[in-house]
Amino acid sequence: MSTNSPRKRFKLPENTHTIAMGAADLNGIMRGKRIPASHWPTVCEDGMALSLVIYAMDMTSDIWDTPYVNMENGYRDMHMYPLSEPVASPWEPGVAICMGYTEDAADHGPVPIDPRGALVEQVERAADMGIEVQLGAELEFYLLDPETMLPKDSGIQVYSLSRAAEYEHVLGPMRRYLNEIGIPIEQSNTEYAAGQTEINIRYGEALKTADRTVLFRSMIKEIALHHGYHATFMSKPFAEHSGSGFHAHYSLWKDGKNIFSDNGKLSQSGLSFLAGLQKRMAECALLVATTPNAYKRRTAYSFCPVNTTWGVDNRTVGLRVIDGSEHAVRIEKRDGSADCNPYYLVAADIAAGLDGLERQMEPSPMTDCDAYAIEDADPIPDNIHDAVALAKDSEFLRRLIGEDRLSILIQQAEREIGFINASVTQVEIDRYMSNL
Repeated sequence: MSTNSPRKRFKLPENTHTIAMGAADLNGIMRGKRIPASHWPTVCEDGMALSLVIYAMDMTSDIWDTPYVNMENGYRDMHMYPLSEPVASPWEPGVAICMGYTEDAADHGPVPIDPRGALVEQVERAADMGIEVQLGAELEFYLLDPETMLPKDSGIQVYSLSRAAEYEHVLGPMRRYLNEIGIPIEQSNTEYAAGQTEINIRYGEALKTADRTVLFRSMIKEIALHHGYHATFMSKPFAEHSGSGFHAHYSLWKDGKNIFSDNGKLSQSGLSFLAGLQKRMAECALLVATTPNAYKRRTAYSFCPVNTTWGVDNRTVGLRVIDGSEHAVRIEKRDGSADCNPYYLVAADIAAGLDGLERQMEPSPMTDCDAYAIEDADPIPDNIHDAVALAKDSEFLRRLIGEDRLSILIQQAEREIGFINASVTQVEIDRYMSNL
């Protein structure tokens, strides 16, 4: 299935001299190039060449041979085209920002290892069922001093309007600027650690929201730098403080109606979708938590789930049902890490949920208590070794993202495990150097 949009010469905002265009790499990091406005018509027509390697390299830009892109085939090119109308950057006059999509340079077809393509297929699957998947995204991140890489404040002040006011000089522009470039922001709040905050992207069509999430993370980093901060979506930057999650809110719409709602409560269709999510949560762990560090936030009483339980308005479970008005009934999936690839997370969730819907699956009994205390609940991996093992054995993941994409993800995970195992941590130095 193609990820391509029709060739179109998108108009530039007035007084644009440079266009920053990029697409999400293996880890959902926006990669691309800056283009002078004089060259824009050529890019719209013929694309912009860059290496396929962005879909097969880690977050540090380190590369390794993979079956699809390697030394043998010379790390060949693909072409990137504009996906949407460029928008003026509110913080960088004369610069326009544009999301791109990629094609194979040889046959102009989709790039088989582009993570976005996996989500496109699931959105098309839903459309064939007459369903539009709506997604809202909540992302947590830290704002740090660029010199010390530590928070500039101290103490936990979750939801504090006073603490929010202290950060308004940076959070205010973030909300305004993101709205101006087409990312609808609902709200921001301080979170459960010094320097940690959350900004929520309003729900919309799933593919569009995933695209917006990629752009969101990239632009948050840019805006933060302009205001003297380093923004990080790293899952667990500080051992003693809260980790950063990606909470995904799902609803399904058919003929203009939210089919998850039955008089403001979760419908039978919603329960079946939830059952599908529940069935695959553990199996899909590597897609929603891709680094060894991401599993360090999966601990009891951390507001990160450790099992596949579900409940109504219960933040100790993995799948939180939110009742309300007809349009607001939804399922919140809480296991994703803020630094994961949004396309993989959303593709896996939609695929699992649609399987549950098609098979009219039933979830486990609802949890109306402390889910961390339930000893016989089905666990989700709390370490990357278990996540890799499940991924290697998963036919579901092979069908979902394909053998090449899966092997690249597994290879990256195993390399990260190797780097961590080969390192000597400060904890080891503090405990052993003076005492042994």
